[in-house]
Amino acid sequence: YKLGPFASDDDWMARQLNVDPRTIIRENRHFRLGQGANFEIFQYEPADGDQGEHPKNSDLGGHHLAFYVDDLDIAIEHLKKNNVRVLGEPVESKAFAKGQRWIYFLSPWGMQMELVSYPNGKEYEATAPVKLWSPKNPAE
Repeated sequence: YKLGPFASDDDWMARQLNVDPRTIIRENRHFRLGQGANFEIFQYEPADGDQGEHPKNSDLGGHHLAFYVDDLDIAIEHLKKNNVRVLGEPVESKAFAKGQRWIYFLSPWGMQMELVSYPNGKEYEATAPVKLWSPKNPAE
């Protein structure tokens, strides 16, 4: 579901969210990610109108969100059809992550995100005593 816009006439935004008190939350969306976590994102309109540049992954405070998809090619096609900026080409991981493919993209407001797919598992899973949690098999 989605909410917004939301603004406050007092200093609530500064106290609660550490943003300029005149900032507007244009949209707040909530998503369910399969059998895993719920995901919440905000689109802000800063009071001064300047959103500046988002930090790169290599910058202090840099970050990205990754989402698992069963079919990377279909997911990329969906992003492109919706005019989402996809960065580069799909990458095939090697070594322990062999079997995984991934690609980065930017949200409409510039946030870095990643799609990851390993429908047949990753190489390390064949011999690892402990496996990472996977949205493909959430109970394992």
